[in-house]
Amino acid sequence: MLKQRVITAVVIVLVLFTALAYLSMPALSAVFGLVVLMAAWEWANLSGFSSRLGRSVYVGCCALVIALAGQQTAIFGELNFIILREILVAACVWWAIALLWVKAYPLSAGLWGSKAMRSVLGLLVLVPAWLALSYLRSLSGGVYLILVVIGLVVAADVGAYFSGRAFGKAKLAPAVSPGKSWAGFWGGLLSSVSLMAGLWVVWPGGMPVGLVPVLCLAIVTALASVLGDLLESMVKRHRGIKDSGNLLPGHGGIMDRIDSITAAAPVFALGLIVIGWV
Repeated sequence: MLKQRVITAVVIVLVLFTALAYLSMPALSAVFGLVVLMAAWEWANLSGFSSRLGRSVYVGCCALVIALAGQQTAIFGELNFIILREILVAACVWWAIALLWVKAYPLSAGLWGSKAMRSVLGLLVLVPAWLALSYLRSLSGGVYLILVVIGLVVAADVGAYFSGRAFGKAKLAPAVSPGKSWAGFWGGLLSSVSLMAGLWVVWPGGMPVGLVPVLCLAIVTALASVLGDLLESMVKRHRGIKDSGNLLPGHGGIMDRIDSITAAAPVFALGLIVIGWV
Protein backbone atom coordinates (compact mmCIF):
# COMPACT_ATOMS: atom_id res chain seq x y z
CA MET A 1 0.00 0.00 0.00
CA LEU A 2 2.81 2.44 0.88
CA LYS A 3 4.60 1.70 -2.39
CA GLN A 4 1.41 2.34 -4.37
CA ARG A 5 0.82 5.54 -2.44
CA VAL A 6 4.33 6.85 -3.14
CA ILE A 7 4.19 5.97 -6.84
CA THR A 8 0.81 7.64 -7.24
CA ALA A 9 2.02 10.75 -5.41
CA VAL A 10 5.08 11.00 -7.66
CA VAL A 11 2.93 10.71 -10.78
CA ILE A 12 0.54 13.39 -9.49
CA VAL A 13 3.41 15.77 -8.78
CA LEU A 14 5.02 15.19 -12.19
CA VAL A 15 1.73 15.76 -14.01
CA LEU A 16 1.03 18.90 -11.97
CA PHE A 17 4.44 20.44 -12.56
CA THR A 18 4.31 19.62 -16.27
CA ALA A 19 0.87 21.23 -16.61
CA LEU A 20 1.93 24.34 -14.68
CA ALA A 21 5.13 24.69 -16.71
CA TYR A 22 3.80 24.19 -20.22
CA LEU A 23 0.08 24.94 -20.37
CA SER A 24 -1.39 28.36 -21.07
CA MET A 25 -3.93 29.83 -18.68
CA PRO A 26 -7.00 28.64 -20.67
CA ALA A 27 -5.53 25.17 -21.16
CA LEU A 28 -4.59 24.85 -17.49
CA SER A 29 -8.02 26.09 -16.48
CA ALA A 30 -9.54 23.37 -18.68
CA VAL A 31 -7.38 20.78 -16.91
CA PHE A 32 -8.53 22.11 -13.54
CA GLY A 33 -12.10 21.87 -14.84
CA LEU A 34 -11.58 18.24 -15.84
CA VAL A 35 -10.24 17.40 -12.38
CA VAL A 36 -13.20 19.16 -10.77
CA LEU A 37 -15.66 17.23 -12.94
CA MET A 38 -13.97 13.96 -12.00
CA ALA A 39 -14.37 15.00 -8.37
CA ALA A 40 -18.00 15.88 -9.11
CA TRP A 41 -18.55 12.30 -10.29
CA GLU A 42 -17.38 11.14 -6.87
CA TRP A 43 -19.36 13.80 -5.03
CA ALA A 44 -22.48 12.62 -6.82
CA ASN A 45 -22.00 9.33 -4.99
CA LEU A 46 -21.44 11.20 -1.72
CA SER A 47 -24.72 12.98 -2.41
CA GLY A 48 -26.55 9.68 -2.76
CA PHE A 49 -26.66 9.23 -6.54
CA SER A 50 -25.68 5.60 -7.10
CA SER A 51 -26.67 5.13 -10.76
CA ARG A 52 -24.46 6.15 -13.66
CA LEU A 53 -27.27 8.26 -15.08
CA GLY A 54 -27.77 10.19 -11.86
CA ARG A 55 -24.05 10.79 -11.43
CA SER A 56 -23.69 11.84 -15.09
CA VAL A 57 -26.50 14.36 -14.72
CA TYR A 58 -24.82 15.78 -11.63
CA VAL A 59 -21.49 16.12 -13.46
CA GLY A 60 -23.32 17.88 -16.29
CA CYS A 61 -24.89 20.32 -13.83
CA CYS A 62 -21.48 21.01 -12.32
CA ALA A 63 -20.03 21.65 -15.78
CA LEU A 64 -22.88 24.07 -16.51
CA VAL A 65 -22.26 26.03 -13.30
CA ILE A 66 -18.52 26.15 -14.05
CA ALA A 67 -19.26 27.51 -17.52
CA LEU A 68 -21.64 30.08 -16.02
CA ALA A 69 -19.04 31.19 -13.47
CA GLY A 70 -16.44 31.52 -16.21
CA GLN A 71 -18.81 33.50 -18.40
CA GLN A 72 -19.95 35.86 -15.63
CA THR A 73 -16.41 36.64 -14.52
CA ALA A 74 -14.96 36.66 -18.06
CA ILE A 75 -12.11 34.65 -16.59
CA PHE A 76 -10.59 34.02 -20.04
CA GLY A 77 -10.86 37.60 -21.25
CA GLU A 78 -11.12 41.02 -19.67
CA LEU A 79 -11.76 39.93 -16.09
CA ASN A 80 -14.88 41.20 -14.34
CA PHE A 81 -13.09 41.74 -11.05
CA ILE A 82 -16.16 42.83 -9.09
CA ILE A 83 -18.15 39.66 -9.83
CA LEU A 84 -15.08 37.51 -9.20
CA ARG A 85 -14.54 39.14 -5.82
CA GLU A 86 -18.21 38.70 -4.90
CA ILE A 87 -18.05 35.00 -5.75
CA LEU A 88 -14.90 34.56 -3.67
CA VAL A 89 -16.48 36.40 -0.75
CA ALA A 90 -19.60 34.23 -1.02
CA ALA A 91 -17.41 31.12 -1.13
CA CYS A 92 -15.58 32.16 2.04
CA VAL A 93 -18.88 32.89 3.79
CA TRP A 94 -20.05 29.43 2.76
CA TRP A 95 -16.93 27.86 4.30
CA ALA A 96 -17.61 29.76 7.52
CA ILE A 97 -21.06 28.15 7.59
CA ALA A 98 -19.47 24.79 6.82
CA LEU A 99 -17.26 25.20 9.88
CA LEU A 100 -20.35 25.49 12.08
CA TRP A 101 -21.84 22.38 10.49
CA VAL A 102 -18.66 20.39 11.02
CA LYS A 103 -18.46 21.46 14.66
CA ALA A 104 -22.13 20.55 15.21
CA TYR A 105 -22.01 17.14 13.47
CA PRO A 106 -23.96 14.83 13.74
CA LEU A 107 -26.74 17.20 14.81
CA SER A 108 -26.08 19.44 11.80
CA ALA A 109 -26.87 16.57 9.41
CA GLY A 110 -30.51 17.54 9.72
CA LEU A 111 -29.67 20.70 7.79
CA TRP A 112 -27.51 19.29 4.99
CA GLY A 113 -28.01 15.52 5.03
CA SER A 114 -30.63 15.27 2.29
CA LYS A 115 -29.61 14.27 -1.23
CA ALA A 116 -30.58 17.69 -2.57
CA MET A 117 -28.57 19.60 0.02
CA ARG A 118 -25.51 17.39 -0.38
CA SER A 119 -25.74 18.01 -4.13
CA VAL A 120 -25.69 21.75 -3.53
CA LEU A 121 -22.78 21.35 -1.13
CA GLY A 122 -20.75 19.73 -3.88
CA LEU A 123 -21.27 22.70 -6.19
CA LEU A 124 -20.32 25.12 -3.40
CA VAL A 125 -17.17 23.12 -2.74
CA LEU A 126 -16.00 22.50 -6.30
CA VAL A 127 -16.97 25.46 -8.49
CA PRO A 128 -15.34 28.28 -6.42
CA ALA A 129 -12.18 26.17 -6.17
CA TRP A 130 -11.98 25.94 -9.96
CA LEU A 131 -12.60 29.66 -10.33
CA ALA A 132 -10.00 30.55 -7.69
CA LEU A 133 -7.28 28.40 -9.26
CA SER A 134 -8.05 29.78 -12.72
CA TYR A 135 -7.89 33.31 -11.34
CA LEU A 136 -4.55 32.65 -9.63
CA ARG A 137 -3.11 31.38 -12.90
CA SER A 138 -4.24 34.55 -14.68
CA LEU A 139 -2.21 36.75 -12.34
CA SER A 140 1.39 37.78 -12.86
CA GLY A 141 3.44 34.98 -11.35
CA GLY A 142 0.30 32.87 -11.21
CA VAL A 143 2.15 29.55 -11.49
CA TYR A 144 4.14 30.42 -8.36
CA LEU A 145 0.99 31.47 -6.51
CA ILE A 146 -0.67 28.13 -7.29
CA LEU A 147 2.44 26.37 -6.02
CA VAL A 148 2.32 28.50 -2.87
CA VAL A 149 -1.27 27.55 -2.02
CA ILE A 150 -0.52 23.90 -2.72
CA GLY A 151 2.63 24.15 -0.61
CA LEU A 152 0.69 25.65 2.30
CA VAL A 153 -1.83 22.81 2.13
CA VAL A 154 0.89 20.16 1.95
CA ALA A 155 2.81 21.79 4.81
CA ALA A 156 -0.33 21.81 6.96
CA ASP A 157 -0.96 18.16 6.16
CA VAL A 158 2.61 17.00 6.78
CA GLY A 159 3.00 19.09 9.93
CA ALA A 160 -0.29 17.76 11.27
CA TYR A 161 0.77 14.16 10.56
CA PHE A 162 4.04 14.28 12.43
CA SER A 163 2.96 16.46 15.35
CA GLY A 164 -0.23 14.45 15.68
CA ARG A 165 1.70 11.19 15.85
CA ALA A 166 4.09 12.62 18.42
CA PHE A 167 1.76 14.57 20.66
CA GLY A 168 -1.81 13.95 19.54
CA LYS A 169 -4.13 13.08 22.41
CA ALA A 170 -6.93 15.63 22.46
CA LYS A 171 -9.11 15.04 19.39
CA LEU A 172 -9.95 17.90 17.05
CA ALA A 173 -13.28 16.63 15.69
CA PRO A 174 -13.86 13.07 16.95
CA ALA A 175 -17.35 12.76 15.49
CA VAL A 176 -16.07 13.66 12.01
CA SER A 177 -12.46 12.45 11.82
CA PRO A 178 -11.25 10.59 14.93
CA GLY A 179 -7.65 10.53 13.71
CA LYS A 180 -7.19 14.30 13.81
CA SER A 181 -5.88 15.94 16.97
CA TRP A 182 -5.37 19.46 18.27
CA ALA A 183 -1.62 18.82 18.38
CA GLY A 184 -1.75 17.96 14.70
CA PHE A 185 -3.78 21.08 14.01
CA TRP A 186 -1.26 23.37 15.69
CA GLY A 187 1.68 21.52 14.15
CA GLY A 188 0.20 21.90 10.69
CA LEU A 189 -0.50 25.58 11.27
CA LEU A 190 3.08 26.16 12.40
CA SER A 191 4.44 24.33 9.35
CA SER A 192 2.39 26.48 6.95
CA VAL A 193 3.39 29.72 8.66
CA SER A 194 7.05 28.67 8.65
CA LEU A 195 6.87 27.87 4.94
CA MET A 196 5.35 31.25 4.13
CA ALA A 197 7.96 33.05 6.24
CA GLY A 198 10.69 31.26 4.31
CA LEU A 199 9.09 32.11 0.98
CA TRP A 200 8.83 35.76 1.98
CA VAL A 201 12.58 35.83 2.55
CA VAL A 202 13.61 34.12 -0.71
CA TRP A 203 10.84 35.36 -3.06
CA PRO A 204 12.44 36.65 -6.28
CA GLY A 205 12.38 40.43 -6.21
CA GLY A 206 10.58 40.38 -2.87
CA MET A 207 6.88 39.92 -2.20
CA PRO A 208 4.74 43.00 -2.88
CA VAL A 209 3.35 43.00 0.69
CA GLY A 210 4.87 42.84 4.15
CA LEU A 211 5.65 39.80 6.26
CA VAL A 212 2.74 40.14 8.70
CA PRO A 213 0.03 40.19 5.99
CA VAL A 214 1.44 37.13 4.21
CA LEU A 215 1.72 35.25 7.50
CA CYS A 216 -1.92 36.07 8.22
CA LEU A 217 -2.73 34.79 4.72
CA ALA A 218 -0.86 31.56 5.48
CA ILE A 219 -2.82 31.10 8.71
CA VAL A 220 -6.27 31.49 7.16
CA THR A 221 -5.29 29.32 4.18
CA ALA A 222 -4.04 26.54 6.46
CA LEU A 223 -7.19 26.78 8.56
CA ALA A 224 -9.32 26.53 5.42
CA SER A 225 -7.38 23.47 4.24
CA VAL A 226 -8.19 21.66 7.48
CA LEU A 227 -11.85 22.60 7.12
CA GLY A 228 -11.98 21.29 3.55
CA ASP A 229 -10.63 17.95 4.73
CA LEU A 230 -13.06 17.79 7.64
CA LEU A 231 -16.07 18.67 5.49
CA GLU A 232 -15.43 15.84 3.07
CA SER A 233 -14.80 13.47 6.00
CA MET A 234 -18.14 14.52 7.48
CA VAL A 235 -20.04 13.87 4.24
CA LYS A 236 -18.27 10.52 3.73
CA ARG A 237 -19.12 9.49 7.29
CA HIS A 238 -22.75 10.44 6.72
CA ARG A 239 -22.74 8.42 3.48
CA GLY A 240 -21.04 5.49 5.19
CA ILE A 241 -17.98 5.20 2.92
CA LYS A 242 -14.24 5.43 3.57
CA ASP A 243 -12.96 6.87 0.28
CA SER A 244 -14.65 9.06 -2.30
CA GLY A 245 -13.41 6.73 -5.06
CA ASN A 246 -10.63 4.37 -6.10
CA LEU A 247 -9.10 6.14 -9.08
CA LEU A 248 -5.80 6.91 -7.31
CA PRO A 249 -4.12 3.74 -5.99
CA GLY A 250 -3.17 4.13 -2.35
CA HIS A 251 -4.95 7.48 -2.08
CA GLY A 252 -8.62 6.80 -2.79
CA GLY A 253 -10.46 9.15 -5.09
CA ILE A 254 -9.81 12.53 -6.67
CA MET A 255 -11.91 14.22 -4.01
CA ASP A 256 -9.79 12.66 -1.29
CA ARG A 257 -6.74 14.43 -2.75
CA ILE A 258 -8.24 17.84 -3.45
CA ASP A 259 -10.58 18.26 -0.47
CA SER A 260 -8.19 20.64 1.32
CA ILE A 261 -7.51 22.62 -1.85
CA THR A 262 -11.23 23.18 -2.46
CA ALA A 263 -11.41 25.33 0.67
CA ALA A 264 -7.88 26.74 0.64
CA ALA A 265 -7.88 28.06 -2.94
CA PRO A 266 -10.84 30.50 -2.64
CA VAL A 267 -9.61 31.71 0.76
CA PHE A 268 -6.09 32.22 -0.57
CA ALA A 269 -7.31 34.01 -3.70
CA LEU A 270 -9.54 36.38 -1.72
CA GLY A 271 -6.73 36.85 0.80
CA LEU A 272 -4.39 38.08 -1.94
CA ILE A 273 -6.96 40.75 -2.78
CA VAL A 274 -7.50 41.74 0.85
CA ILE A 275 -3.80 42.14 1.71
CA GLY A 276 -3.17 44.18 -1.45
CA TRP A 277 -1.15 41.65 -3.42
CA VAL A 278 -3.38 42.33 -6.44
